[in-house]
Amino acid sequence: GAAITVSDLADAAGIARGTIYNNVSDPKKLLGEVASALSQEMLLRTEATMRAVVDPAERVATGLRLFVRRAHEDQDWGRFLTQFTLSHATLRGIMHEPPARDIAHAVEVGRFKFVPAQIPAFVAMLAGTTLAAMNSVIRGEQTWRDAGSNSAELILRAAGVSAAEARGIVTRELPPLAPEQDGTQRKMRRKA
Repeated sequence: GAAITVSDLADAAGIARGTIYNNVSDPKKLLGEVASALSQEMLLRTEATMRAVVDPAERVATGLRLFVRRAHEDQDWGRFLTQFTLSHATLRGIMHEPPARDIAHAVEVGRFKFVPAQIPAFVAMLAGTTLAAMNSVIRGEQTWRDAGSNSAELILRAAGVSAAEARGIVTRELPPLAPEQDGTQRKMRRKA
């Protein structure tokens, strides 16, 4: 897709470009901050969707699949995240909340077969795999079902889950995404 500029953002918001420059400390960071806010909103919705899911391996796989499905359903959202998430320094912590807790729990209980010191590398692998799968769906290279399930299966297998069990987890019906939490968009608008 085409690059998004501060002018594009101003046009979409219905404000003058100068307004952004006058009200944002570093306009170059703005797009990354917006991507971070969009990711946080999605993480909250993913957490709400998975309230009843106890198995940390299933939670990791389901979270990945929910992000990929949403990229299919809302391609502007997906395009924005795939363009600005990894390229922005403030987003290093994007996957360090619910997914990192699930990963640490999976390691702690022996569900994932790697050492705690490898958790940051696994979180990075999960983030990169999720964004790549989203991008593949947006570009029309794979369906969201294939991209999400195959990526989640390989992530689980990399963590030490057997091939058969991983396939079983990633072929379960994906629940509907929980609705947006009240006030998330308002907080994002205020922050921006």
